Amino acid sequence: MSVPSLTAEPTATRLSADIASGKMTAVKATEAAIARIEALDDTINAVVVRDFDSARQQAKDADARLANGDSAPLLGVPMTVKESFNVAGLPTTWGLKGRSNNIAQSDSVVVTRLKRAGAVILGKTNIPTLLTDWFADNPVYGRTNNPHDLGRSAGGSSGGAAAAVASGMVAVEYGSDIGGSIRVPAHYCGIWGHKPTYGVITQEGHAAPGVKGAADAVLAVVGPLARSADDLELLLEATLDRPLVKQQKDLNRSRILLLLDHPSVAVGDAMRKQVEDVVAIIEGAGAEVVRSTELLPDLEAQHRDYMRMLNIAVTAGAPRPDGSHVTVRQWFDLADAQFRNQLRWRELFTEFDYVLAPVASTPAFAHDPRPMKERTYTARGEDRPFAQQLAWAGLVTFPGLPATVLPIGLVEDMPVGVQLIADQYQDYKIIDGARQIGALLGA
Repeated sequence: MSVPSLTAEPTATRLSADIASGKMTAVKATEAAIARIEALDDTINAVVVRDFDSARQQAKDADARLANGDSAPLLGVPMTVKESFNVAGLPTTWGLKGRSNNIAQSDSVVVTRLKRAGAVILGKTNIPTLLTDWFADNPVYGRTNNPHDLGRSAGGSSGGAAAAVASGMVAVEYGSDIGGSIRVPAHYCGIWGHKPTYGVITQEGHAAPGVKGAADAVLAVVGPLARSADDLELLLEATLDRPLVKQQKDLNRSRILLLLDHPSVAVGDAMRKQVEDVVAIIEGAGAEVVRSTELLPDLEAQHRDYMRMLNIAVTAGAPRPDGSHVTVRQWFDLADAQFRNQLRWRELFTEFDYVLAPVASTPAFAHDPRPMKERTYTARGEDRPFAQQLAWAGLVTFPGLPATVLPIGLVEDMPVGVQLIADQYQDYKIIDGARQIGALLGA
């Protein structure tokens, strides 16, 4: 049931171990990654900002660090980061035409931490303009194609990130998520992704050109994409602001809430069947799976509040189409609703270890340059507004919960995943839970 891999390249965990043991050097690993990008990326268009000369020097420095006894966890591992992160000397455009001269003067905090952990940064990956779509296309860098089917979206906004990892150009990547921007690309490309608990990793140095802003934008998080749960954990630990408790729960002793029905969105029949098939395997392994509970918050109200807060966040409170503005009172009301929602989820997680839910209602869609609000998806025999699917993202984003995406198989010959969700700050627990489910599926 696992998603067929497009690459036999090692994970970051394996590559790091090979470099540490002397079986591989950072220079050789970096040259191999550069060669893969040059061989594969003409048709995919994932790594749109390349910094190979600097990467070669970083790799030499990593080998010198190793020779001096350094044991940093990512020492010598070549990787890329999303275009929206500042990397000193490279452009940060967010896909905005005319912003190619916005050259970062310093690294974002996440990039600083990755380099400290020994990572070699090869360059940056493609995005939609202003990170506001599930389709990585913009007037600066063009369109990214899904490596499983070049005629389909790789997702967004971390679409180039997922495509680079899925194709084997790099083992790991770093993205960001406010509306499914880590989770959807992972789902569309058949890889792993982790949306951390809100606020546990700083966003400093991850902002649109000309925007200073707060260090941590409302609702948004930054987090890793990879081809294994081990690699997600490796990158999470390397970039956390502060340590999180490492929790584990054996799957056969876990209580899981399955959430396939949502009042604001529908799931395609083939996607529903794939999730149910996975749930049957999980139940067969001894986990208790529950399909309904009175503990859930009002999901329709949650989605409505999420969309209001999301629209304010991504427009920085700009006037509405009718010219009206969000008032301070309205913002406080939304913040109050968010807090009450978080309390409701916290109560639910006293009874359940995890929630299992779709990431999106269908597999990756065929390239469609229309605005997200003009697209449709098909579920239960009818066409529906594409943007409804943001309900699966907001399910996790609005209360600030962590979620790990793992691949679960194929639908319409395309990879699909699910998101495993837990209470705030239980990031390690859900990565481990996803690891256990993945082991059952052969992922």
